[in-house]
Amino acid sequence: MILIVGLGNPGKKYQQTRHNIGFRVVDELRSSSRFANAHVINELRSSSRFANAHVIDKLKPLNLKGVTLVKPQTFMNLSGKAVKSLITNYKTSTANLWIVHDDIDLPLGKIRIVKNRGAAGHKGIESIIRELKTKNFIRFRIGIQPKSGKARNPEKFVLQKFNKDEEKIVKGAIQRTVEAVECTLKNGLEKAQSIYNICARPRK
Repeated sequence: MILIVGLGNPGKKYQQTRHNIGFRVVDELRSSSRFANAHVINELRSSSRFANAHVIDKLKPLNLKGVTLVKPQTFMNLSGKAVKSLITNYKTSTANLWIVHDDIDLPLGKIRIVKNRGAAGHKGIESIIRELKTKNFIRFRIGIQPKSGKARNPEKFVLQKFNKDEEKIVKGAIQRTVEAVECTLKNGLEKAQSIYNICARPRK
């Protein structure tokens, strides 16, 4: 079974912010055509067993591997606690863990699929690596970098909402990430990387 975890901050205040693009991908995955006929066995909301996470349990998209979609309900810098709880309760390996998150080091709208890589300053990924004591998991990185190439105040920048022009690019990036996840499920990591990591320009 694959655990697909979209990172973000809980609450209406943060819904459309740059840091919550992982949540948006999980929401889009759940409603995508490939998952449309999936059987939802159970939906758990911050239960005692799965502390600090919203879990859509054991989806089976078109007879592919079983998938569980997760939105941690901790704040970003405590994401590792929710992920560790899931790994422990599902008794699964980090090799089956896929994390979807924003990345300020990538141009807006660009995506990159990586595995066994460092956090590069991302607080959510830092928390997950710290709690699991490994970086051996797949990540779908989605670029949010401003046109200037570097945000003056990254902590403030990631908590701001996209403007109208950015939102058009972001919607394309979310759809492309959904396609990349589906491709990875069906064809494996290397094939998906060969398709989605080589695109120089984000979809508008």
